[in-house]
Amino acid sequence: MRKILAVFLLLAICVFAVTFGRYPKPGFINIMAIPEDEIALKIIFLVRLPRIAAALLLGAVLGASGSAMQYVFANPLVDAGFLGVSQGASFGAALAILTSLGPMNMFFLAFAFAILALGFSVLLSSQLRFGGAVLRLLLSGMAVSAFFSAMVALLKYGADPVKELPELTYWLMGGLSAIKWASLSIVAPLAVMSLVALLLLRWRILLLSMDEASAISIGINTRLERAIVLFVSAAGVAAVTAMAGVVSWVGLIVPHAARLFFGKDDSNTMIGAALFGAVFVLFCDTLSRSIFPGELPLGISTSLFGTLIFVAMLIKRRVRVERG
Repeated sequence: MRKILAVFLLLAICVFAVTFGRYPKPGFINIMAIPEDEIALKIIFLVRLPRIAAALLLGAVLGASGSAMQYVFANPLVDAGFLGVSQGASFGAALAILTSLGPMNMFFLAFAFAILALGFSVLLSSQLRFGGAVLRLLLSGMAVSAFFSAMVALLKYGADPVKELPELTYWLMGGLSAIKWASLSIVAPLAVMSLVALLLLRWRILLLSMDEASAISIGINTRLERAIVLFVSAAGVAAVTAMAGVVSWVGLIVPHAARLFFGKDDSNTMIGAALFGAVFVLFCDTLSRSIFPGELPLGISTSLFGTLIFVAMLIKRRVRVERG
């Protein structure tokens, strides 16, 4: 029943996103008048629908990846940013913007540096000689994240304040205003494969949430399976970050909302995280493009609503991840 409610919510928010906007005036468009309005048809099919598809994909990947990482690390405050993936993508995109390489090369550079950042985190963790594997990886990820954040700040400092800095700043705040069917087709295959793989692996991911000794005792190769899950998550996050820029808080709060909604049924948590992530991002993006005369960056909307939801969860003591 709860799965049906989640799907119904997703369909409802899709209808809301298609019909709500600033044409022909702020508010909902008259559905009956759409077939006779050529401009409305173009706006819906060439602007809103690819943007809706991108928002759904972005939210689903960030939600599922955040859920996977929280289970793997048994930490309620973990998402892709802790392994440097988002920061690496930011550096790659900033480098492409400052060197005028174009949108296509920006995607590839952002993706390449996101995977490179993950590789650095794993490599650095292998050189540490204290704590468990999870702790070493978390600390390494934090160091790599800080490094790439500093590199992005350095690029911003050297950017042309008139031509380059505004574009770079806007991209770092996240947004889907530039999404078209062509650009979406580049990102979608990799992001969808990452999402499907995470959902298929969800049973193994739940086992990885056990403590190390218990997981090994039932025959799990924790190092190998953790590496596979992290790479699959990072690949999806890198793809959607390269497409949309840095969109924060989704991977952090959505998994908690899914756990609250589905209760103790962990088998549905990752599916719920993907569904709720898609709903959350699409809702935020629809408001971002509609409520002001100028478009509000998506990252601002997700951060605003995300922090409010997170604080509410903290007050009610709903943020919890426990090992099995």
